[in-house]
Amino acid sequence: MKYILVGSFFVSVLTGQSGYDIAKKLDEKEQPKDLIYRTSMVLTNSKGKTRTNTMISKSMDSNRRQMIWFLEPKDDKGVAFLKIEHDDGNDEWRLWLPAFKKVRRISSSKKSDSFMGSDLSYEDMTSRELSENTYNRLEDDVVDGRECYVLEIIPSKKLNSSYSKHISWVIKDGLVGLKEESYDKRGELKKKKEFQYKRLKDYHVIERIYVKDMQKNHTTEIMFKSIEVDSGIEKNLFQEKNLKRLPKK
Repeated sequence: MKYILVGSFFVSVLTGQSGYDIAKKLDEKEQPKDLIYRTSMVLTNSKGKTRTNTMISKSMDSNRRQMIWFLEPKDDKGVAFLKIEHDDGNDEWRLWLPAFKKVRRISSSKKSDSFMGSDLSYEDMTSRELSENTYNRLEDDVVDGRECYVLEIIPSKKLNSSYSKHISWVIKDGLVGLKEESYDKRGELKKKKEFQYKRLKDYHVIERIYVKDMQKNHTTEIMFKSIEVDSGIEKNLFQEKNLKRLPKK
């Protein structure tokens, strides 16, 4: 989804609109041509033990093309991830494992698997296509003083999603996601997610993601730092051979 600050008129136009209409406005919002950022990802298990990863990420095309290189801890240094989303749904996920000197190709049947031990699955890291979900508008809500639209998002059967539905809170002023609840195939709450953004060159760009697996009592917090937008990333960066090349920044 795309994030850019909009005026009160734009927000007022959405009043009374359907869930699909609101989701379409989110999908149509302008966003950076590309993004570069450094992230720290803190994993905390049910006993309170933590593990911190440091990464560099580069993406373009609304995050449909993304590469992530792991820098820390030492035993993960050099591990790299490539994602390319295709219109026909045959997305590519590849993981370079330097310790084994091999690229692991991740099949669509594994999209519910955890990404590097985090509470984000490969499915969580993939864009939601507007045409592949049903959007129902629920009763509006106020969270911490911020008025929100509330959407129920139901994946189509052809997606073979690991989720039965998501409930998403979208801040009316600015149209950015605030939080989300994701439910497993049994209809039980699986994950709670929180999002924070910062304004950069008139865009709203992600600054923090917090995910809690409610069934495993495990959390993941990702902080985005040194964010660069519209820096001119070339499309040919997103190739398997470049997984092995740690970027200079």
